Amino acid sequence: MGLLLVGSMACSSASDGSSDGSGGSGGGASSSGSAQTTSAGEGSGVSSTTSGASSTTATSGSGGGASSSSSSSAGGAGGASSSSSSSAAEGTSGSGGSPDAGFQPCPATGACKILPLGDSITFGLGSDGGYRVELFHLATQDGHEVTFTGTQPGNGPAMVDGKPFPRNHEGISGETIQQIANRIPTPGLREMPHIVLLHAGTNDMYREPNGADTRLGALIDELIAEAPDALIVVSNIIPFPSGANAVSTYNAKIPALVEARASKGAHVLFVDQFKDFPTSELGDGVHPNKAGYARMAGRWYDAISDYLR
Repeated sequence: MGLLLVGSMACSSASDGSSDGSGGSGGGASSSGSAQTTSAGEGSGVSSTTSGASSTTATSGSGGGASSSSSSSAGGAGGASSSSSSSAAEGTSGSGGSPDAGFQPCPATGACKILPLGDSITFGLGSDGGYRVELFHLATQDGHEVTFTGTQPGNGPAMVDGKPFPRNHEGISGETIQQIANRIPTPGLREMPHIVLLHAGTNDMYREPNGADTRLGALIDELIAEAPDALIVVSNIIPFPSGANAVSTYNAKIPALVEARASKGAHVLFVDQFKDFPTSELGDGVHPNKAGYARMAGRWYDAISDYLR
């Protein structure tokens, strides 16, 4: 099972020494001769989850009917900001629900390990630590003990709410769904997580959108197989105005991908990161600004809070 997140342009190299091959700015600085732009996807979706042995499913996250919006503007990522006033949206959506009481991925004692998996949006390009900072804050203020896992160079503040901030993650700028999948199980699952947060596909939208949903499905299957006791949380991608049509098509297919696996007993949950995400919260037309990352954190937290101890 795998989580995917959007990447950014410039090439960055993985901590295990492998180069990700796509342009993305790993930490903000771009490396490599020619910088490539990356995009962040958008779409709405339904959230649905199921717990392992039990076949019950629960929707989580808000959903809404299909919505469409205008699109415009090209936007690469990485550093240059490209703005667009519109976004294309989509997907089916589910209403809120509660998880099956029989499934508990987090330990009774000790920190619940969360793996942020994806590209530069997971890395947090544009705001140090990205959505992970606010997600840690939300969990901490509610009395939950969480930590982040991952093999990439840590980023984010040293302290949050008076506690050391876990700076680990598995977000690599510029990576496509397949490139993310290539890191599962090694090195991505080197430290087995209890929860995986996957936001992936933005880079596919401008490189090769055709078949992106099939690649995502394969990644989810790999995560399920390699981390069978973990909760795999899959989101659609946030708005990427310059690739609005591709994003809309891609996002619309994700809820069904998740539901098909959840109905067979996999611990998979869908989260709608696209719905109501304003393009004004895209700092460069691709990556969220601080408010956008906080919005993402809230969506993730709403989906996993009932699973935390």
